[in-house]
Amino acid sequence: MPGIEETLANDKTLSEHLDAQLTEAGLSPVERMIGGVLIDAVDDWGYMRADVLEIAHRIGADDATVLRVLQVMQGFEPTGVMARDIPECLTLQLKERGRFDPAMEALITNLDLLAKGHFERLMTVCGVDREDLSDMIAEVRALTPKPGAGFGGGTVQSVAPDVYIKQSPDGTWIVELNTDTMPRVLMNQRYYATVSKTAKREEDKQFLTECAANASWLVKSLDQRARTILKVAREIVRQQDGFFAHGVAHLRPLNLKTVAAAIEMHESTVSRVTSNKYLSCARGVFELKYFFTASINAADGGESHSAEAVRYQIKGLIDTETPVEILSDDRIVEILREKGIDIARRTVAKYRESLRIPSSVERKRKLAHGL
Repeated sequence: MPGIEETLANDKTLSEHLDAQLTEAGLSPVERMIGGVLIDAVDDWGYMRADVLEIAHRIGADDATVLRVLQVMQGFEPTGVMARDIPECLTLQLKERGRFDPAMEALITNLDLLAKGHFERLMTVCGVDREDLSDMIAEVRALTPKPGAGFGGGTVQSVAPDVYIKQSPDGTWIVELNTDTMPRVLMNQRYYATVSKTAKREEDKQFLTECAANASWLVKSLDQRARTILKVAREIVRQQDGFFAHGVAHLRPLNLKTVAAAIEMHESTVSRVTSNKYLSCARGVFELKYFFTASINAADGGESHSAEAVRYQIKGLIDTETPVEILSDDRIVEILREKGIDIARRTVAKYRESLRIPSSVERKRKLAHGL
């Protein structure tokens, strides 16, 4: 017979399912961070319940970026997930099936009439006859109003932060360990003393001495681990204080080597400490590794700029371009250099493509066709 462990369910939760798709979505670190915040707001039925404007304000991102990330994630499986209400959930499913025509759109917009059984009014609103309306209603009833209901093999738990970041009244940042996540090991000295007195044979005494030494080593190692996490977190906060104060656009370039040198530790130690470790601040909960970003040189030889912050600025420029002036990659290079950011045209093109933004020619063509 199989052991009890083999008979237990091991279903993936909806949150884990969405996280896996977010990792493969080709989004930038900033967008993945936004996506993680959105996933935290998804309920058991698969609906995204948070307010987009509130999320954008909290993490220091613009509304358009958060909306764009949400739209990408609304393409995740199961179809209809990440919708903000039932009409949007049904719309996503109908669009996937190629059945969201004007008549169906009118029906979804007037679900209240369907619920009340006002079929005559629905035929008028949708511009269809009774037979067509009957077929449309059957299609809607075949959809899934709770796309996330098939998941949840256990209670979904949010990430427990290892470090808390708070701002003091004088504007400095306070970094504290979350002691609840730290392993607690104590050596019972009284029990050790009692057992040692009863040991008669030499091998018994040696065994007890080794156990005590191992216990002491473990306690010291855990204490050292906690102090290392705190040390690394403090340096990250010092380096990235712009993010905590102003948001994602103010991320600075930072790598493991810089932090390791600053705290006089080996780079591999910093890498190990930041793996699967999270900090909590007023903007949300983030993995420590999120704060390590590539850099772009300053045009005037000054402080370098985070690649993610530059990517964020490129997105902002394109989001605010006008029909009169669609920005080419060359024009974006000029604007960024005016802001002191030295960047090559091919780098702008690479960042634009990573953001899934078409070229200026394609954007003009879509604008001309009213798309």
